Amino acid sequence: MDATAVEGGFVDAPREAAHAFRSALQAMARPGRIETVSGGLPPAPASVAAGVLLLTLCDPETGIYLAGDHDTSALREWITFHCGSPLVGPSHADFALGSWEALSPVGRYRIGSSEYPDRSATLIVEMDALEPSGAILSGPGIAREAALSLPELQAFQANRARFPLGFDCYFTCGDRLAALPRSTNVTEAL
Repeated sequence: MDATAVEGGFVDAPREAAHAFRSALQAMARPGRIETVSGGLPPAPASVAAGVLLLTLCDPETGIYLAGDHDTSALREWITFHCGSPLVGPSHADFALGSWEALSPVGRYRIGSSEYPDRSATLIVEMDALEPSGAILSGPGIAREAALSLPELQAFQANRARFPLGFDCYFTCGDRLAALPRSTNVTEAL
């Protein structure tokens, strides 16, 4: 194992994980809200926010799929050391990490079942930019409407049509993250 695999985790794990968990929950509960996180520093090309989400939400019971450029030996070793999570294929993933292009087609991820809609995947989509503009969001957790820069609209509209089934998403860029649960309506900005 490379020595860099042991670096980049939480220094004060209980405190940092609690803050990160609150930020992850706030983002998911309030779609379009951008949160800033810190404490984790995964190997490139993963962002700080993506690393913090993995450190906070993943454990030895959580299957992780690394897509495209994120499937590196350094990131695999870092996840193994810090999270203990098994690395799996897309159809078995609890979490999938990569760019939107690498994660596509999104139809290959679990969407749950009518008995267990919670047995679905959460995508961590690495973005070049994350801004409160672009697609218009409405639904639970949003007072009137919110805006978020999404990589596309159609996949998220189709995902919403399957509710309560579907995948959930976190979008990450640097030390910032936002979320889009399957319950959110997505429309094009006028």
